[in-house]
Amino acid sequence: MKVSLNWLKDYVDLRIGLKDLTNLLTMAGLEVEEAISTGQGFEKVVVAEIQSIKRHPNADRLSLVKASTDREQFSIVCGATNIREGQRVPLALVGAKLPNGIEIKRSKIRGEPSEGMLCSEIELGLGQDATGIMILDRDVSLGANLGETLGLADTVLDISITPNRPDCLCVIGIAREIAALTDQRIKTPDHRLSDQGSEIHQRTSVTLLDPDLCPRYVARMIEGVQIGPSPHWMKSRLEKVGIRSISNVVDVTNYVMMEYGQPLHAFDFEFLEEGRIVVRRARKGEEFVTLDGVRRSLDEEMLMICDGVKPVAIAGVMGGLNSEIRAETRTVFLESAYFHPMNNRRTSKKLGFETEASYRFGRGIDYGGCMNAASRALSLIQGLAGGRVVDGAVDAYPKPLRPNPIRFSVRRANRILGTEIPAQQVKTYLERLDLDVQTEDPSTLIVTPPSYRGDLEREIDLVEEVARLDGYENIPLTLPQGPPSSEERSKEFTLEELAKDLLIQHGYNEVITYSFTTPHSLDGFRLTPDDPRRKCLPILNPLTEDTSVMRTSLLPGLMEAVRYNLSYKNANLKLFELKKIYLTAAGGRLPKEVKSLTGLAMGMDGDLHWASSARPVDFYDVKGCLEDLFRSLQIKGITFARTEEVPYLHPGKSAKVICGEETLGVVGEVHPETLGQYGIPGKAYLFEIDFDRMVTHAEEGKKFRSLPKFPAVYRDLSLVVEDQLEAENVEEAIRLLKQPLIDEVMLFDVYQGNPVPQGKKSLAYRIRYQSSDRTLTDDEVNRYHEKIISRLREIFKAELRG
Repeated sequence: MKVSLNWLKDYVDLRIGLKDLTNLLTMAGLEVEEAISTGQGFEKVVVAEIQSIKRHPNADRLSLVKASTDREQFSIVCGATNIREGQRVPLALVGAKLPNGIEIKRSKIRGEPSEGMLCSEIELGLGQDATGIMILDRDVSLGANLGETLGLADTVLDISITPNRPDCLCVIGIAREIAALTDQRIKTPDHRLSDQGSEIHQRTSVTLLDPDLCPRYVARMIEGVQIGPSPHWMKSRLEKVGIRSISNVVDVTNYVMMEYGQPLHAFDFEFLEEGRIVVRRARKGEEFVTLDGVRRSLDEEMLMICDGVKPVAIAGVMGGLNSEIRAETRTVFLESAYFHPMNNRRTSKKLGFETEASYRFGRGIDYGGCMNAASRALSLIQGLAGGRVVDGAVDAYPKPLRPNPIRFSVRRANRILGTEIPAQQVKTYLERLDLDVQTEDPSTLIVTPPSYRGDLEREIDLVEEVARLDGYENIPLTLPQGPPSSEERSKEFTLEELAKDLLIQHGYNEVITYSFTTPHSLDGFRLTPDDPRRKCLPILNPLTEDTSVMRTSLLPGLMEAVRYNLSYKNANLKLFELKKIYLTAAGGRLPKEVKSLTGLAMGMDGDLHWASSARPVDFYDVKGCLEDLFRSLQIKGITFARTEEVPYLHPGKSAKVICGEETLGVVGEVHPETLGQYGIPGKAYLFEIDFDRMVTHAEEGKKFRSLPKFPAVYRDLSLVVEDQLEAENVEEAIRLLKQPLIDEVMLFDVYQGNPVPQGKKSLAYRIRYQSSDRTLTDDEVNRYHEKIISRLREIFKAELRG
């Protein structure tokens, strides 16, 4: 938000210097990002009057001009065709350096001396008109400095306005803040127009078909206007705040918007068919050409301003080409309305553009200021374009909005702030902000905010206002009272942190991907059309199609992270994400939120090093990591069952993760077609676990056992079995022997190929035997080992590998 100090001075006395003012506003929450000095380059540009104009003897398109100030006369060679004797114009004297970089020197042009230059708007940086010399008003003083005469010497503050303070998106809003902070009253513009009278009701009407989206619509009219350029003071002020001058009537609507924060729109009444306004929703498939000449497609959520036959504006966003103010316009229909902020933001985003008006409507304007802004605009239009104001005003306001009173405890405010501000001082602070304050008891106030302070809804909002006016720097520094919080972490949070720590210990890096994704994110995962994960929950106001639905899986984001890393030649990857996915819930608008743990590994396991050799990551690395995770979280009864039902995993190289009777997830090699969709070479292995289900199986509390006092004995067992036999079945058979001395069974090798017969595979296990009360003998261990071999031969027809 840019605001001119000269403009501010119309409404509030600036009693402090620029540095103190910027610091005051910043400390009050209105951060001044920059203070820009304007009016530079006008030190030697003065007001002159044209005394005579003669043809140049040596050039048909040039003239010899005599121009005088209050003291001197100058000879100027000029090529402009719009100059006349008696006009007052800007004269750049010799030595002047104009804003566009031109330096004025004494010279001869086609043999005739020139002692300066008559300037156009564009040469002075005051507008875009380069067709002729800038003509000044007759009442400006001869010889006066142009910058001072037009108020060009100014400072413009660029202020960062937070989303909760739309009331400060205008000059009066900033003036109100300065007045409150410096204990003074603002001077409001005097429009001197009455809104009483019945004439306007005989000429027009306003119908609100959707008052929820347009709670208030004020209409006023003025006839007999003359459309023309705005005076330089108005052009200058608009230019400083970043608005281009168009015409006197249109400039007034922009001027009042920047002054009051109330966007206005002016229609040519001649082009409003049936002479009335209807506010309705757009129809499906309806199209509309806006002022910028663009044809825009509308939907039923957008609000339209229509006449008796056709649309004439997109409410709160932009007017239509079919009713714009033209040079021939004589009767102006002025709109001053309040539109629902959320609907306006949604419309602006869907259409893909934002105007100064939609920016303000989308944040919430002053619903109580519509009439004042309209009257102020008519007063300015009448002063600049002439005409007669049609008596009365149409105020379509079926359900007047009212701010809610807030019960405010001074004692509680002081406790929150750590201050001891007296109740009377608190009351004074709030009244400075134009709040209505009633005393209920010595420590309790009933506070009603004005209509433009929509951000004041709760007691804590008023506490902030008291802190702002008293000064954040005056809040005393105090240490917290009482013991620190001893709130226990939830079981889910604790297990989540443990899971992350363990995966990091296994070499995984955590990634965080977007919850919003594209509807086509799962196209590369070979899912069937009726797979529930394809039913994504749409977002009502997406920024782009790529972020238009809620994700139903973490896999697409993880694969994109892999592709991104590969583009930087980082091919050895172990990534995981533990976040929510959003599944469509039957019979409800809200999704079912499920916390998912998904990981992926590829490339080489371990860094290349002279003392060790790296090897490719395989299925057993990922499976082993999961087994370690389940052990750490004290989840027992985990089994892995072969599956070919997961379309994005390699058939025969994937497994379900099962706990008891419940499937927790899957693990396996990513299907080559899925990798191909992302341009990922080689092999990759992933796991996908329903974390919410998993934590229900975790045992609470930590269990310890004493360190063994006696040595363990190890025996290796290499078996040849059918290649369809799952290694886990062999481990389970060994455990079912329930031999107390068997402490651990670990698979350390799987082999297929010569000399193992075709259709067979070799499984190698390391078995640890250990007793808690004695040292085991070889004979004792051998007896147990033979029992295991016999049992495996009996169940699986296993043979010892020679």
